[in-house]
Parts: sequence; structure tokens; C-alpha cells
Amino acid sequence: MAAEKKRQVEVKIGEQGVLRVEPVAAQIFRVRLSPDGLFPEPGLVRYGVVRGEWPEISFDVDEGEDLVEISTGQTSIEIDRHDGRLRLKNAEKGVLLQEVEPPACNSTVGFRAAFELKEEDRLYGLGDQTRDRIEKRGHLARIWVQNVASYVPIPVVLSSGGWGLFVNSSWRHYVDLGHTDPERFSFGAKRGSLDYFLFAGADLPALLDRYTDIAGKPSLLPMWGYGLTFVCNQQASAREMLDDCLNLRREQIPCDLVGLEPGWMSEHYDYTVDKKWHPERFYIPYWSQKGPHTFLAAAERLGFKMSLWLCCDYDLSFEEERRAGVEREVEEEIKGFHPDDFEQDQHFGHGPILMDKLTRPEEPWFEHLKKFVDQGVSAFKMDGALQVNEHPDRKWGNGMDDEEMHNLYPVLLNKQMSQGFREQTGQRAMIYSSGGYAGIQQHSATWAGDTGGGPKPLVSILNHGLSGHVNASCDMEVFSAEGIHFGFLQPWSQVCSWAYWRHPWLLGEELGEVFKFYARLRYRLLPYIYSTAHVAARTGLPIMRAMALAFPEEERGDELIHQYMFGDFFLTGAFVEKMHLPDGAWVDYWTEKKYEGPLDLDCEFPEGRGGPLFVRAGAIIPEWPEMQYVGHKPVDELGLELFPHGESDFTLYEDDGVSHAYLEGAVATTEIACSQRDREVTLAIGPRQSAYEGMPERRSFAVRLRAESAPAGVELNGTSVDNWQFEEGVVRLRVEEDPQRVQSATVVFRW
Repeated sequence: MAAEKKRQVEVKIGEQGVLRVEPVAAQIFRVRLSPDGLFPEPGLVRYGVVRGEWPEISFDVDEGEDLVEISTGQTSIEIDRHDGRLRLKNAEKGVLLQEVEPPACNSTVGFRAAFELKEEDRLYGLGDQTRDRIEKRGHLARIWVQNVASYVPIPVVLSSGGWGLFVNSSWRHYVDLGHTDPERFSFGAKRGSLDYFLFAGADLPALLDRYTDIAGKPSLLPMWGYGLTFVCNQQASAREMLDDCLNLRREQIPCDLVGLEPGWMSEHYDYTVDKKWHPERFYIPYWSQKGPHTFLAAAERLGFKMSLWLCCDYDLSFEEERRAGVEREVEEEIKGFHPDDFEQDQHFGHGPILMDKLTRPEEPWFEHLKKFVDQGVSAFKMDGALQVNEHPDRKWGNGMDDEEMHNLYPVLLNKQMSQGFREQTGQRAMIYSSGGYAGIQQHSATWAGDTGGGPKPLVSILNHGLSGHVNASCDMEVFSAEGIHFGFLQPWSQVCSWAYWRHPWLLGEELGEVFKFYARLRYRLLPYIYSTAHVAARTGLPIMRAMALAFPEEERGDELIHQYMFGDFFLTGAFVEKMHLPDGAWVDYWTEKKYEGPLDLDCEFPEGRGGPLFVRAGAIIPEWPEMQYVGHKPVDELGLELFPHGESDFTLYEDDGVSHAYLEGAVATTEIACSQRDREVTLAIGPRQSAYEGMPERRSFAVRLRAESAPAGVELNGTSVDNWQFEEGVVRLRVEEDPQRVQSATVVFRW
């Protein structure tokens, strides 16, 4: 049959209603079932969290007596006309996923769908719904944002069998991954409509790319957001905060962002839109509320950005309705309401009611924060348990009750924060939140809330990476070298001294030196981390990668939950006594010892280090010179540390570090390749492709090549050079970048 011109295919399924299948991309289908043939958009799509508009694609429809087949050429869906069961197929693997019972969606049972699990299916995803495992087969998940228990559940499942499924609903629902029946995968809810996306991919990275096409690509934090965030004690004053800043600089501990906890507000834990600086602790001169005389400007002169802790119980739905093109009337507020009821969330014994006296329906939430941004605030920490607590008696301004709005709320909060900051400043937001849901990756980073800085948040972060959320982190546990090691080797790093006195200079000499070492290491690695973050923002492939994601052929990958790949080249262990090295050559980053995997090792690392760190042989690691903060000094020289082995490559991504121009292509990329053959190592540094505002015209590369002996000779672009040195197992060479050169600068080391 000729290519179908409609955007979707609808099939009447007896008394069940109408099944609508929409091919939205070559390997992505949206599936909906409606008992009355009406398909109103859910909140996730209506408010732009999940993609609603897709480029038109061609697909074929084959309508038989028993089956309807919809094919994009790469993947297809078969629908049973009699009961609505469907199958997802592709040419390579045949049937990827098939329903084992008719789908259901009505006011009596809510919605439900159930599929067959193959023996070889290994299942991943669901956000931080579990903190003790990576592979989820046999797990029953309650998809509901909960304080501490599950801050960021994400209803996406990825299978090693080449399929993925995303439940396109914010309603309280369950996902059963073979718990009730080992051979079944099912999901459902008592309320809401059956609406989900099915997608296919060759492997887990491909499935992450598909999912983030649906729920949004991850945001790229400002470059300084990948440095160090230090959060002051909640009772700190402006003077004490500046003392913290001065101590960080005196101790030469690199740091970019200093955060203030709820004590910065005139009213502790102020949920309103009338927030003010505490008049004693954070005095702002009335004659100069902005500019060089404020404590914010003093911190800025030391190279620090400022973050403010926020709590919110605002009805964000009014602004979302306006953005959707709808103005809603505001219902009369309850007489005698007291603000304390928000924390207590009292049941009034009747149906949902509008109970929010904090909201100004005509005013977007971010409006009252603009004055703080004008004064120099660069980031916001979204905490306050009310964004993750239940409000069973609330009726929101958009007509939703808590069962539908609860999971959606923290995403909308972070969305309005990041969009508001962008609209005001034109820059990327550094918004970091404890709560979230599907789509959170578009707008903010998250941290693991009150789960600490140990093994549990480690597993949470890996699960987030397998759920499309790449900028997850946790509070650093600074009272052990192991906690410091892990804290600096994750997507972004935060020390929170809320009430714990986790100041690096209070840790004692030994731990203080460990902290300094890792802080300096992280800043040295920032070009590597930032390039990896660029890849994450484009593909959904996380910075911190579970072994099952990085090494799918590794039989024990699902068990190795205390080690992970940090980007392409670093294998990191945390809170672990043994390390498993996958197949291939590896180098101990601390000792330079070489190993051949697969291999199990007892964890041994030098004094002053907090855990094992290995480098995949062939690694190309770009490095900065010593910095105290991003932008501290121009990067006239970029380090390149090489671990030659076979063929390897790395793409260096660079941009202005703060604006959204990277989305329009204002990104410079440099392709770097290294190969080792016999007694020869070749390094090729490609010319920069594209450009960005403020890009330096030229620079040099400080090449450091690990070697057992001095080379017999070195050539640069075919000409012998002698400006190299060999010392303590490292060949050093400086290569000047020629901006006029269109070919790679090629260095050949011969032994």
C-alpha cells in the first residue's frame, strides 16, 4: 500500500473503544486507547514536558481482516482487530514486544496493559525508584513522587531486547516488571487514560536517544555548574558566607558556586512570593540594592556565583494554562484558611478544594525572584518537602486534583524556574532540585535529597542515567576519603553544610588534603567532563554510566553496582572492596600499573586517595591548567594526557559556557585521535570546527604521553622536532595550534 498520509491510524476494538497508533519517528510509536474515541492531551504533553509536535513521517498501513500493520520501514506495529493486542517488530530481531491480554481503559478499571517478557530481557530505568539494584526484572514499582523514598521516579523501561516503553501519564500508577508474573511486564492505574510510547533501538544507548527524543534532551548546565558547589550552614550570615568564600580561595580549593540555605530569608521557610533578605544576616543597603556595595558583589569579585535555597507551594498550573493559551477563572478561597495547613496538609472530609492562599493567579512564580537575579543570584536550589508531599484535598487551578498533578508538579516547578531565568538573563539556568519526574532532565539538575552521599545515591544516579536524566548528584559525604572520592567523580559535585559543618578546612589535615586533591583533579578534568556533558545533552548517554550500559556484553554487569564508567575512559569504583576490569587493557590512574581484563582485583589505592580509578587504555584526556574557578584565567594551553593503545579518539566540545547559543550550533569541536602500531604512536589533532563568541584565536596543546622509555625521534607534520622531553615515564611535547591549518596537526613518536 502507498505511504499513509494521515498522522495516525485508528482501529475500533469492539466495546473497548478506539485504539490510536501514531508513528512519530522511524522507531517510535505513540499508542492510546479511548473508550469514547476522544483523545485529550495529558498534562505532560499539554504543558510541553513530553513532546507533542513531531515532524511528519511516511508510513505504510496494511489492513487485513484480522490484523492491521503499521510500518515505518525500520519498525512496525501489528494490531489484532478483535481485541486490540499489538506487537512491536523490526526486521533484525522480529517480534520485540507483544501484548498478552487486551488493553483496558475505562472509568471502572482505569487503564492497564500487559506484555510478554522474554527470558533474555534485562530491564532498566524507573529513575530512583530503587536504590539497591540496576536491573529491575522482578520489581514492582509504585510511580509516585515521595519524600526520601522516591524523589524522582521516571516511568520509562528499557530492555536489553531492543525495546523501550514510556508511560505517558502523571497519574499515580504501577509498573510491574515480572513481579506478579515472571513472564509478564504490565502497567496500569485506577484513573487516567492508556497512553504510552513504544520505541526500538539496537542497544541501550540507542534506546536512551529515543526516550530523550520523547521526553526531552537533557539540559547542558553552565560550565561552572560542573565545578564545585559549596552550600553554607543554614544559619550563616553574609559575613560568614564571605569568610567561607575567602577560606576556599586561601586553601586554594577550586569552587564556583556558593549556596545559601533557608536562613537567608527574613521568614524561615518562606513559601510565599514575598521573600526578602534576612534584615540582619543579609543586609542590603537601601541606597544601593545592586552593584559593588553588596555582599553578592563581594563574592563575585572573588570569582563566586550565588545560589538561593527555595521552597514552593505555589499553584503553578495557572501559568501553564496561560502558556497553553487558556485563561482560567479563580475560585473563591476558603475562609479561615491558615498557611500552616500547607505543611500539615489537613483532610477536610470533602472533595478537592482550591486551598492555596499563597498564589497570585495572575503572576508567574518566577516573577518575584527576578529582583534577586538582578542583584546577582545565579542559581536556585529547589527543596522544601511540599513539592514532593501529597495534597489529597487540593484542587489545582487547572482543574486537576492531586492524583494527577502530584507527579507533574516538581517538573513544572523546575521548568518555570529554568525558563524564567533564561527569559530574564538569556543564560543557562543552574537549577537543582530534590524532586522530579519524567522530563526533569530538560530543566534542572537533581541531587539525592536526604539519602546521603554513600552507596544508595550511587545506585540512584546510575538508575537516573538509565532513565534519561544525566545531571544527577548527591550531597558529598566528606567525613571519609571514600565519600570524597565518589563526591568528585559524579556528574556535578556539591558539599552541603546545612547543619553539619562539612567545611573542608574543618576536616582535619589528612581529610582536608584529600579534599583539596580531588577538587583540583575535578577542575583539571573539566574539559573532559564538559565534553561528556555535551554528548549527554545530544544523545541522553549519561556522564556516569552503569556497567550494564557501558559493557552490555559483560555477564556480571548488573551485579557491579558500585563501579561505573565516568565518561568514555575512566572506570571508577566507590564504596567497594573488589573491582572488576572488563575485557581489554586498563591502567591504574593512581599507580600507572597496567592490567588486562577480564580481571577481578582487590581494591588497593595509595594513601590520600579514596577509591580505585582506572583508565581505559587508549584514553585521550583533555585537561585544564590549575584554576580556582571557571574563567579564572584564559586557557591558552590545553593539556592532552595520552594512554596509547590501539585506535582511539575523543571529541572536544567547547562553547561560551553560559548561553544557549550552543543549541544553534555555536560549538567548536576538535577531533583528536591516537593510534599505536608496533613501535610508533601517532597523535592527530584536528582543526577546530565551527566557533563560538569569545573563542580564543589560537592556543597550544601540552601533550603528555605515557611511555616506558624515551622515543628515538618525534615528528610534527612530517618534520623532525627536538622540543620534547622525557621524564619519569612521560614524553612531553608542546604543539602550537595553527588557526589557518585545515588539516590535522599530526605528531608521530617512534621508538
